[in-house]
Amino acid sequence: MASIPARSAVFPLPTDLEAIVFDCDGLLLDTETCWSRAESALFRAHGHEFGLAEKQLVIGKTVEGVGEVMADYFGRPGEGALLSAELLEGVRRELADGVTALPGAADLVRACAERLPVAVASNSPRSLLDTALGSSGLAGLLPLSFAADEVAAPKPAPDLYLTACRALGADPASCVAFEDSNTGIRAARAAGLHLVTVPSLAGQELDHDWLLDSLADPELQAWSRALRPAGAHAAD
Repeated sequence: MASIPARSAVFPLPTDLEAIVFDCDGLLLDTETCWSRAESALFRAHGHEFGLAEKQLVIGKTVEGVGEVMADYFGRPGEGALLSAELLEGVRRELADGVTALPGAADLVRACAERLPVAVASNSPRSLLDTALGSSGLAGLLPLSFAADEVAAPKPAPDLYLTACRALGADPASCVAFEDSNTGIRAARAAGLHLVTVPSLAGQELDHDWLLDSLADPELQAWSRALRPAGAHAAD
């Protein structure tokens, strides 16, 4: 097993790494807007308002997980699967209208991919993940991705991150995860990756090794251009 890389003297995280693994929704892509519109419509349809408190209940969860949260919140036990199906269709309609990459996402992914193996580990099902990446234009930069319905347990379990690292041939301790929600953060921590946190909801206090407001942060962009494979200095 590879040793844990030392932090850079310049940046909060190492630059000698084995791989980078990105979350997708709310981190790379503004799919949270699509999810929020679909969630809000479903809450309203069942006679409830949808604000920040309600969004915090569902953010980062799988479609199935959101369905269970809604069933409990609406006082409709046993209807989680039905509500999940309604939400899935609503989100699919929203994504079909196009998804925007968040500021700095394309430049960051491109810089990382030019230097290290990269992948996406998403709590969305495969059908929504492919739609989102395809409509945003990032699919070509991120050909390797893993969806919630392809592992035994989605986030906050570590399965998605461990699966991604294994496919990339990388030790999690020498990888960095990018996340925006507590659910994903718990998964990355459980898998043993370093963690860059860019909260998608303002006012949240989230675990991190490096906390940023945006992927367009100049220091982060400089870090991405300084990356190189772990051990590369040995061949210099």
